[in-house]
Amino acid sequence: MNVLVIGGGGREHALCWKLRQSPKLDRLFCAPGNAGIARDAECVAVNPSDHDAVIAFCRANDVELVVVGPEQPLVEGLVDSLTAAGIRAFGPTAKAAQLEGSKGFTKDLCARHGIPTAAYRRFTEATAARDWALARPLPVVVKADGLAAGKGVVVAATHDEAIAHIDAIFADADAALVIEDFLAGEEASFFAIVDGADAVAFGSAGDHKRVGDGDTGPNTGGMGAFCPAPIVTPALEREVMERIVLPTARAMVADGMPFRGVLFAGLMIGADGPQLIEFNTRFGDPECEVLMARLGSDLLDLLLAACDGRLADVRPEWRAPCAATVVMAAEGYPGTPKKGTPIRGVEAAEAAGAIIFHAGTARDSSGGLVANGGRVLAVTAIGDSMTAAISGAYKGVDAIDWPGGFCRRDIGRRAIG
Repeated sequence: MNVLVIGGGGREHALCWKLRQSPKLDRLFCAPGNAGIARDAECVAVNPSDHDAVIAFCRANDVELVVVGPEQPLVEGLVDSLTAAGIRAFGPTAKAAQLEGSKGFTKDLCARHGIPTAAYRRFTEATAARDWALARPLPVVVKADGLAAGKGVVVAATHDEAIAHIDAIFADADAALVIEDFLAGEEASFFAIVDGADAVAFGSAGDHKRVGDGDTGPNTGGMGAFCPAPIVTPALEREVMERIVLPTARAMVADGMPFRGVLFAGLMIGADGPQLIEFNTRFGDPECEVLMARLGSDLLDLLLAACDGRLADVRPEWRAPCAATVVMAAEGYPGTPKKGTPIRGVEAAEAAGAIIFHAGTARDSSGGLVANGGRVLAVTAIGDSMTAAISGAYKGVDAIDWPGGFCRRDIGRRAIG
């Protein structure tokens, strides 16, 4: 079978790396890919926003499955276009992708179907939003309604901070936002594969959003992750499936927009049990890296089963109890990252037992590896314990020679107390 993966980050490298292991795979393509993905897939210059070009490529290369990695092509309806062309695609339609593309859509669905989440209101006008925020207890959460690459949320400790974020969002004339009450507890990421009305649990993870050690500094796309999240016990996993994931899947069917793909639930686990913070409709990054590193079963089988409504026949199996990934980022991130700095020692890190997933890398004119983005490498390891997985990841980090990069030194520590 020929497969095309859409995207070019660490998430897509992890997907390509795992798909490459399937005995059912013949050729693997990635658009656009990166310098690391090129070791596992044929990187092709196809613009995911040009649906006709993607379809033409699939037809010319006998592609039977397209796996859409990032959220933007999902919200733009790439899966709809592929499906209409008779090409199987893993990921939700544009309507179903509203679960990520519009926080207000998701909050309204939760309200209609009794899915536990924070009290909220939606706004399309600044004055009403300011008034409501001023009336809520602190801290209060202000969220841009649409896609914001994980950076559109502010947990405001003061009303002045809340007003400032409201005004920043409404600087765009077409903006909308959600204001909700703060949920206390411990956060965790939970993943499920969904084929419509049915779903199968696909593990949990914890991540580190802040750029600096001790969760300091600005938010990022993610500086590291660990899997599984210790707080997500088997009993809690069943509760999340029964109270959040399956009711959402069935609600989407009832509303005429069945969801197929990855449902990534950001959870707050507190005194009232698990509550939904928000949904994403694709694998997280860097959570995908730890999930793929742990996965023992054939990823291609799972994706095809979801596309074809056969999830009852397949269940994921895990090859290691724990995994951890440390993101190495370029100097200047999450501001303007410095590009073009040379990276050496990746082979040494792999020889030390780490799995190196590339995110923002390229080759220079002499073929050397260089930084080409903000988050550049996801150095990943598995282990029989979380301590062993974390140690393996940092052993890989320490083998890499990249003066132009940096990382946090406390990834996963909260998972081991």
